[in-house]
Amino acid sequence: MWQMVGRRETGRLPPHKFRALLQKTRLYSIELAGHKEIASAHKSGVNSLQIDATEARYLLSGAADGSVAVYDIEQATAYDHSTRTSKHEALFMVDKRVLNGHLYSVSCVHWYPIDTGIFVTGSFDNFVNVWDTNTTQVELQFNMSKKVYSLSMSTLATTHMLIATGTDDTRIRLCDIASGAFTHTLSGHRDSVWVVQWSTRSEWVLVSGGCDGAIRFWDIRRAGCYQILDQQCSQIGRRPPVLKKSSRTHGREDNLCTKYLNASSPIRQRGQKRSFGISAVDSRTAHYGSVAGLQMTADGLHMISAGTDSRLRLWDVESGCNTLVNYPSTYIRGNKGIQMAVTPDSSLVFTPSLNAILVYDVWSGHSYSSLRGHYDQVNCCAFHPQGQELYTGSNDRKILVWAPRRPIDIDNFDYEDAEQAIKADEDAWSD
Repeated sequence: MWQMVGRRETGRLPPHKFRALLQKTRLYSIELAGHKEIASAHKSGVNSLQIDATEARYLLSGAADGSVAVYDIEQATAYDHSTRTSKHEALFMVDKRVLNGHLYSVSCVHWYPIDTGIFVTGSFDNFVNVWDTNTTQVELQFNMSKKVYSLSMSTLATTHMLIATGTDDTRIRLCDIASGAFTHTLSGHRDSVWVVQWSTRSEWVLVSGGCDGAIRFWDIRRAGCYQILDQQCSQIGRRPPVLKKSSRTHGREDNLCTKYLNASSPIRQRGQKRSFGISAVDSRTAHYGSVAGLQMTADGLHMISAGTDSRLRLWDVESGCNTLVNYPSTYIRGNKGIQMAVTPDSSLVFTPSLNAILVYDVWSGHSYSSLRGHYDQVNCCAFHPQGQELYTGSNDRKILVWAPRRPIDIDNFDYEDAEQAIKADEDAWSD
């Protein structure tokens, strides 16, 4: 630490590199926070968490008892001076007693991307609800006719307000908040769709993963999906910023990947158009089991997928190739998807595995730590970019906070107590 500070003072370390190294050093020391506690308002397991993207201040949670709660993770509601712990209680909670509230398990929650005045929830009662945060009432409701496993809204969208939903049906349906109607039906999966996520590079591209083991890419402006990821199509290492033609150094990898690419791949020669409408009988799979989780990197060039085959895979989004990063095995079981989290610099990924959260290096697959504190299966993770804190929800009804190890507070350090402790520990023959 002090070596980095010395290099920064002498100018040998640029400011942006110093900041990146400091953030990584803090993240590698992440542990169960002793200074902050979330007082969970739920009476059943926590299935989904999300921090709002506008202020990064409010935490939204959904639970298996049909309740939804909102917490202020910056302003504490109480402070315990004896343990120096700030306690954050729910600002409000809504459940089945509210008009049109969810009757069964809330499987997914999502803040409106540009305003905390609206949030969206999906449930096993077949409904997607759009809530007004100020009145805590349901303003709009969509009947999906099937269990809702996942929903997502694009953080880049400027021309649409679509909610993508993955349900127990094989079809993905898009709901429009503006009109209150369904606008798209995307067909292609052969089994239930457990996870959907919008691209972080384009407001028109949607990614979905299902129980058929397939990961499909959709451009909602066109009919049919334009790409299906294949675990047999691989390339070694990270793709350079600009795709190059076959060279002496990358020729072997290019040939290996090209062998499995077809007309549906987004990589195309000059003048060649992207083809759409891949057949639904296409048997290519990204995992041998169900696709339980998807997480895009911040730049949208790569994506991490988790499957019930106990494997994590890192994909190059542009080429659709498996980068062959070897992550240690995880253990993902259950009847629904999981929620992973990635740091803003895309260096670490947090993955639920039974009652622990596994921390991996995104690019090397190295396992840094296993965060243990829950007493039951962990379902979701949400990363706070400003405070570098991780929030996790589990079937034990708890929401735990994980934070980098805090240094000694010099201003509040009690020197008298420290001196008395040292004297009490001295032997009779000490000088």
